[in-house]
Amino acid sequence: MARTSGILLPVFSLPSPYGVGSLGKSARDFVDFLRRAGQTWWQILPVGPAGNGDSPYQSVSTHAGNPAFLDLDLLAEEGLLTAEELAAVPAGDGRAVDYPAVNAARERLLRLAFSRADAHSRDEAAAFARDRRWLADYALYQAAKDYFGGLAWYDWPDEGLRRRQPEALERWGRTLERETAYQTFVQYQFQKQWTAMRQYANGQGVKILGDLPIYVSLDSADVWAEREQFLLDGEGRPAAVAGVPPDYFSADGQLWGNPLYDWDRMRADGFGWWIRRVERAGELFDAIRIDHFRALASYWAVPAGAETAKEGRWQTGPGMALVGVLTSWFPHLRFVAEDLGVLTPDVEELLRASGLPGMKVLEFAFSGPDNGYLPHNCVKNCVLYTGTHDNAPIASWEPSAAEAAYAARYLDAKTPEELRRRMLLAGQTSVADTFIAQMQDYLGDPGRTNVPGTAAGNWRWRMTSGAASDALADEIYQLTLDAGRCPPRNG
Repeated sequence: MARTSGILLPVFSLPSPYGVGSLGKSARDFVDFLRRAGQTWWQILPVGPAGNGDSPYQSVSTHAGNPAFLDLDLLAEEGLLTAEELAAVPAGDGRAVDYPAVNAARERLLRLAFSRADAHSRDEAAAFARDRRWLADYALYQAAKDYFGGLAWYDWPDEGLRRRQPEALERWGRTLERETAYQTFVQYQFQKQWTAMRQYANGQGVKILGDLPIYVSLDSADVWAEREQFLLDGEGRPAAVAGVPPDYFSADGQLWGNPLYDWDRMRADGFGWWIRRVERAGELFDAIRIDHFRALASYWAVPAGAETAKEGRWQTGPGMALVGVLTSWFPHLRFVAEDLGVLTPDVEELLRASGLPGMKVLEFAFSGPDNGYLPHNCVKNCVLYTGTHDNAPIASWEPSAAEAAYAARYLDAKTPEELRRRMLLAGQTSVADTFIAQMQDYLGDPGRTNVPGTAAGNWRWRMTSGAASDALADEIYQLTLDAGRCPPRNG
């Protein structure tokens, strides 16, 4: 496999004049930066509609796209919005996403755009929905959720709709026909803009590395539409939920609260739910990072109502029965196993049997010379990171005193700036087939994307306009070229 590298930057972190990154010019500009910098991969976070805490990992749909990412200028080019309407959109401070302001502005403008769409556009959106089983479920779920004032599906007052009884689905489908048409239109526009962005990226030699969260949200179209795939009681409530035991990030573990899968049920039909899910991901991404891969070997089940994740216990996952199905069904996709966290022999065996590249993190490496994340201990078949979206960028990294001293010796770094540059050099020149750094690491920006175990202030960091300069791209290119991770530029 060719040596490659890439940069991790969420879509919402792109600079734009409308308060949040989008799929139009800001995305194409970043692709141009990646091409100039010699990067093969643009790694992003999940792109579904954000849920609790604005988290992309708590989406209301594993299939739908986030309406906030729709590019308003592209809609204006179609005649669906006016220049005056765009001028009134709050720009924000350029450093952090103000989700209430962004979501309110997008909702208002997208409804205006829908009201102006001609019959041809609506017919195209309807045809798009007919080819995608998930979209009818999502559109009705979202329309009903809005109708009931944001209530979770298991609290909807109509029992027939909660239980998806045919008569209720038909009745509510008629009642909410215009709303479901609106939701369908939004997803059609998202797909159209995403496809154009991805084609542009691929044409520039840049591939999209997407993220597949291991779990889905309890209050989601996915669980409402196929609750039989999950371990729920008759009222749609879980007896146990997902999380992780105490680890590097939290002494109490992390209590995620997602419903657990009914793996016996899924295995019985050949993992059809997962096949449909990855098929959709393949419409968006060139490669997929399987988040929390270790749960496919064994997962942490926490009793519902527990105050912390410490009360959980390990349960056996599907292992190669699922991984083998996905890799054989989708040979054109590259999968990356996020095998971080508390690792046990069953996880290591599953990674070995799958042949997938695992992940290594330099910020976890400096405990001593035997640490497997150190560059001299890395294997080729892995993706090496400075840090993931859950880690601090190098500029705000706070290792222990012993780790800091070892890192300074190992990297021969006497100042924070030397540490940043030499950690990037160590990653680029390692034997790992792929090296990925957060954009903040190349910028020297201390802003964090996420602090695990905290509920507020996450998923907001944005790159300022002009930060992805030609000079920075040329600097990254030279480092990447010297490390043998990109070819020389033509001319």
